[in-house]
Amino acid sequence: MLMISPRMASGMQEKQYTPSLLSFFIYNPTFGPREGEEEKKILFYHPSEVEKNEKIRNVGLCEAIVQFTRTFCPTKPAKSLHTQKNRQFFFEPEDSFWIVMVVRNPMIEKPNKDGKPPTIEYQEEEILDTVYGAVVRQCYSMYKLFNGTFGRAMEAGGVELLTQKLEKFFYRYLQTLHLQSCDLLDVFGGISFFPLDKMTYLKIQSFVNRVEESLSLIKYTAFLYNDQLIWSGLEQDDMRILYKYLTTSLFPRHSEPELAGRDSPLRPEVAGNLLHYGRFLTGPTNLKDPEAKFRFPKIFVSTGDGYEELHLIVYKAMSAAACFMISASVELTREFCEQLDSLVGPQLTLLASDICEQFTINRRISGPEKEPQFKFIYFNHMNLAEKSTIHMRKTASVCLTSVHPDLMKILGDINCDFARVDEDEEIIVKAMTDYWVVGKKSDQRELYVILNQKNANLIEVNEEVKRLCATQFNNIFFLD
Repeated sequence: MLMISPRMASGMQEKQYTPSLLSFFIYNPTFGPREGEEEKKILFYHPSEVEKNEKIRNVGLCEAIVQFTRTFCPTKPAKSLHTQKNRQFFFEPEDSFWIVMVVRNPMIEKPNKDGKPPTIEYQEEEILDTVYGAVVRQCYSMYKLFNGTFGRAMEAGGVELLTQKLEKFFYRYLQTLHLQSCDLLDVFGGISFFPLDKMTYLKIQSFVNRVEESLSLIKYTAFLYNDQLIWSGLEQDDMRILYKYLTTSLFPRHSEPELAGRDSPLRPEVAGNLLHYGRFLTGPTNLKDPEAKFRFPKIFVSTGDGYEELHLIVYKAMSAAACFMISASVELTREFCEQLDSLVGPQLTLLASDICEQFTINRRISGPEKEPQFKFIYFNHMNLAEKSTIHMRKTASVCLTSVHPDLMKILGDINCDFARVDEDEEIIVKAMTDYWVVGKKSDQRELYVILNQKNANLIEVNEEVKRLCATQFNNIFFLD
């Protein structure tokens, strides 16, 4: 991405380039061990139009770096390589399978007088290993969610099937990577939970139990409202990657006006006196269509001793979405989908109205929504809960933050310091101009606060953070 900043009155412009993906490839060194067979190692390479010898050379270089670093620490090979122009990230998700992502460093292009070519300055320290290392791991987790492990494809159809699956998945997925907006939230990979009162939560639990009892084929259920999780029957790590897929890919593609169906293309069906706005986000778009296809995406979730393959049914009514997972060995029919639609549609519509009403009452009590007084990011490693007042709407295409990128980098640096030690600690940084950045790590929880306090001192900043903890996290214990 290119950003242009005007310079003085001379009309000369300085161009700033954000980080971008140069290449992404997957290889297995055991597939082409002999000379002349190097190309067999390469299972996937983006961009595909790169000349064959260059692909072989780049993969060979990565292989050499990994092998060289193993001599120093056999159990922990290289994770990244820093050069002036780019940064390379290495990840071995399964034995001998390597994923490599090469990111071009941000750079500034400065014009020269007298028609000389512009000077390029690479900003080598602007990229954080923790952030982009997490992006590479996310790529694998997303592949595994929809395809299972690399080993599974090898067992089913050998190298040929694996390369087909990698090509099909990553060709589309890499287009959705927006490296310029990756930050601390990518490191956490957390889940935003919707705050609910006990009665409404019990209604949702009761709804889930009723549906699972009536439709015994359903193995797992997840319930979301406004892109935030309320209930999940999945393991945490499976839910975390499914949550990312739902909130950054599936839901944005099917976003609809939240006007109780007034502008919505949905058909209001009468069930008693109830308007029902339910519809399938995966599978058939219209149940009444005689040509409707009853195919649902398949996902893989972990079990005690392996993984299981499931159909993923996502059903939405207004702002509430229910995900139902059913064993892939079962064939889903029109009758089943009609039964699910008639059972879930009216109940989910009612629940969505109840939650919306509760949410409105809570907002009225807490006063009108305004710019948050405190800009903070909170993450709990135990239940993966995250909350941010720094990030505005996060969509498939971009994640907008309300603070300067330099401040986001300081947050990432503090997080790196926290990761190096197990003890609880607190770090306070005086940043540009009037900003203070505070990081607290306490009992598996992390809190990062950005304060804009003119002429404040350490004691005053500390008091402000205590006030934030008292108002926003009064039921969470932070060590002082």
